Amino acid sequence: PELAALEREHEEVTKVKNIERIYIGQWEVEAWYFSPYPDEYAYEERLFICEFCLKYMKKKKTFIKHRGECKCRRPPGTEIYREKTADGSISVFEVDGKEHRVYCQNLCLLAKLFLDHKNLYYDVDPFFFYIITEVDALGAHIVGYFSKEKQSAEEYNLACILTFPQFQKCGYGKFIISLSYELSKREGKPGSPEKPLSDLGKISYRSYWTHVLLTVLSKQSAQDDIQIKGLCELTGIKTEDIISTLQSLDMVKCWKGQHVVFVKRDIIQNYLDEKKKIRLCNSKYLTWTPHSERKKTKTNSA
Repeated sequence: PELAALEREHEEVTKVKNIERIYIGQWEVEAWYFSPYPDEYAYEERLFICEFCLKYMKKKKTFIKHRGECKCRRPPGTEIYREKTADGSISVFEVDGKEHRVYCQNLCLLAKLFLDHKNLYYDVDPFFFYIITEVDALGAHIVGYFSKEKQSAEEYNLACILTFPQFQKCGYGKFIISLSYELSKREGKPGSPEKPLSDLGKISYRSYWTHVLLTVLSKQSAQDDIQIKGLCELTGIKTEDIISTLQSLDMVKCWKGQHVVFVKRDIIQNYLDEKKKIRLCNSKYLTWTPHSERKKTKTNSA
């Protein structure tokens, strides 16, 4: 009963957002949800946040002073992706929660302002964080991120995902999802996002799975023996997610107790004709080796 009462109290407190807005980089952004910043910061109307180290401050003059002194111009960790764009480049950094604990905790507090989750885990050690940035002459500006458990019994390839509001509607959601699957493909094992997904998450993932599967199927000939296992290997998407997506398209049948892909060329062609522009990561710009292989290399060299 005591625990239940505490949980109810926590829920009541966290229903109401505590910080009205944040200033980060050149942006003023309205907060959406409660975030458990330390008490002396938790009920400020506004917070100032360094877009490079994610330190949070109450006063504008402290923020201006910090901006002049902060030597960070990019997230910590290792750059694993760089792609040139029309006005700069997109870079992704892999940050180990254990090695860069304060940065990752600051990231979780910042993200919680825009995520409707009951829990925020201060224990960032078991996670890798993948920080997506837009790079220009001034530095690498944070756009969004996803986190991933270092060891996931359920083979989840993504725990938490967010594109910050000022960068939404720019295609970064699909970019982040596609990056999580590129890592899965490199690891040689299909992955799936941590469940349950939010309503928005379900829409984003279903849209991504549909795009990837229909694009792959459009390149198969009528003679090809298309099997769900093969689609898994090609895409990095887990069997159950492939089946549910194909069921929604009426492109899978049950035959002798097995799920069989039933290709409908008209559905594929209609989709291709829409010419939807989807921003995906390009594997040729990804310089990342699975951690299991890095361990083997270290062991062999030792």
